[in-house]
Amino acid sequence: MQKAVLTSAKISCGHCKMTVEKTGSTLEGVDSITADPETKQIEVSYDENRITLEEIRKAIEDAGYPTE
Repeated sequence: MQKAVLTSAKISCGHCKMTVEKTGSTLEGVDSITADPETKQIEVSYDENRITLEEIRKAIEDAGYPTE
């Protein structure tokens, strides 16, 4: 399992948190994903043999939350 922390300035409320977490949890290979509106951070744990960080990042960005 790999762990990564992404940042998205667009995460500002509970709805944003729910959207990012729901998007990430539907991806095969993502073990867990947590978004924090206060810190603007997204913590993700994933199986690097099944999905790449870039694929996770793209899915989050496609949901409307650009990441850094």
